[in-house]
Amino acid sequence: MKKLVLFDLDGTLINSIDDLADSTNYALQQCGLPLHTVDEYKYFVGNSVDPLIRRALPEEEKENQELFDRVKKIYLSYYAAHSKDKTRPYPGISDLLSRCNKAGVLVAVVSNKPDDITADVVRYYFPQIHFAATMGPKEGIPKKPDPAGVREVLRITGIALEDALYVGDTWVDMQTAQNSGVQSCGVLWGFRTRQELVENHADFIAANAAELAEIIFK
Repeated sequence: MKKLVLFDLDGTLINSIDDLADSTNYALQQCGLPLHTVDEYKYFVGNSVDPLIRRALPEEEKENQELFDRVKKIYLSYYAAHSKDKTRPYPGISDLLSRCNKAGVLVAVVSNKPDDITADVVRYYFPQIHFAATMGPKEGIPKKPDPAGVREVLRITGIALEDALYVGDTWVDMQTAQNSGVQSCGVLWGFRTRQELVENHADFIAANAAELAEIIFK
C-alpha cells in the first residue's frame, strides 16, 4: 500500500475543461479571434496559463505580445468569475480521497495552477478531505514537469520515494513523476490518451477510480 499519493488537479481530480475552454473562447471572441472546440482545448491545457493562451492564438498572431497580453487579461478576469460554472470532481474521486484519509494514506496535490488558486480550488471541491499539502508554481517551485513541487511535498511529509505515487492525465505528469523519482499512474478519464501516457513511461494506467484504488491499496 502506498503511503502518499500526489495528484494532478485539472483532468485528474476535477473535470475543468469546459470552464477553461469557455473562458479562453470568451477572451478570443472579445478580441475578434477564431474560437476552438473543447477537444482542442484538451491539448492546449496542462502547462499553466501562458502556454494555454499562446496555443489558442491564431498561428500568425502567436508572437504578437500585445495581443497575447490582452487575451490573457480578459481570460484571467473571466475565468476568476466562471471557473466553477461547469467544473466538477470526476466520478468516484471524492470517495477515493475519503478512503485514503480513513486508511492513513496521505494525499496531496501538485498542479500547474498558481499556488494560491490550487489551494482555493482544492478547498472548494473537497472540503471534507484532509490534504497533507497543495502545491502550485510559486517562488522556488517552478511549474511541472520540474520535480520541485513533488520533492517539496515529500520533504513536508517525510515519505520516501518508493512509498509515493504520482497520479495524472498528461505527459507533463508522467515526466514530473519520472523527474521526481516516484512511480506514476496515468488516468484515462482526463484530457489525453492512453498512448501519450504509455509513451511517457507511466508505471500504471487506471481507467476509473476503482482501478486507481486497487493500485494505491494493493
